[in-house]
Amino acid sequence: MSWLSRVRNGIPFLPKRQTTDNLWHKCAKCGTMVFLQEWEDNLRVCPRCDFHDRIGPKHRFQYLFDDGDYGVLPAPEVREDPLRFRAKERYTEKLKEARAKTGERDALLNARGRVGGHRVIAGVQDFRFMGGSMGIAVGTAFINGARAAIEDRAPYLIFTASGGARMQEAILSLMQLPRTTVAISELKEAGLPYIVILTDPTTGGVTASYAMLGDVQIAEPGALIGFAGQRVIEQTIREKLPEGFQRAEYLLEHGMIDMVVPRHQLKDVIGRLIGYLMPEEQAAA
Repeated sequence: MSWLSRVRNGIPFLPKRQTTDNLWHKCAKCGTMVFLQEWEDNLRVCPRCDFHDRIGPKHRFQYLFDDGDYGVLPAPEVREDPLRFRAKERYTEKLKEARAKTGERDALLNARGRVGGHRVIAGVQDFRFMGGSMGIAVGTAFINGARAAIEDRAPYLIFTASGGARMQEAILSLMQLPRTTVAISELKEAGLPYIVILTDPTTGGVTASYAMLGDVQIAEPGALIGFAGQRVIEQTIREKLPEGFQRAEYLLEHGMIDMVVPRHQLKDVIGRLIGYLMPEEQAAA
């Protein structure tokens, strides 16, 4: 053994505890380096430019429900790859990758809990799962969430985040538009509120269905909301569109949504809305 090896082996190396990778977060919008703990404490919103980063079901539920206490509803069991879709990669392989990445069965997860003391069922779409795309599993999960709300005599909240319908399920994914619309009608017939919280991004078939049918339409600041992309629309109509025309603030100004609410105020606003919309039911709970 050389002297260099003896010296190197004799140096007591301490286990790596903290590095720049887990101490800092770089804002995707302004590029500012923010202490990770400060960013987490601020609900994953940049304290410099107020950019609302994308978050999944786990954090949504923690931020939404009283004391972070909730119970996840079972994910629906549906037929996978009904069309035996195959491109460069099999659909079944894409599903396996998405499940390994997120730890969830599909892109929509429901949970039961209380918000401001009110019973609610809340659904959250996870954009990390194949872009939050809507297929049979997402449509069925939405229906199950709505019917769980009817059974509990509680409002149904949905946090949308999606690139649209899932191409690997073709016409079957598009059939989820009328299916979810019927579920919303069942909520209305039961006299229960359906509240939509539009998050970044909400586009395509999701925007064309349950994302725009709420009794109250809320959006997070800066959220991208639309059906087709800006470039596609401009090429179709051959006109230049206004800057930010698909952002939450523009939609609020033009009457397409009811309010834009920062993440740290969402829980209080939703609690007050439920109290206004169904005071008798909640008083009896």
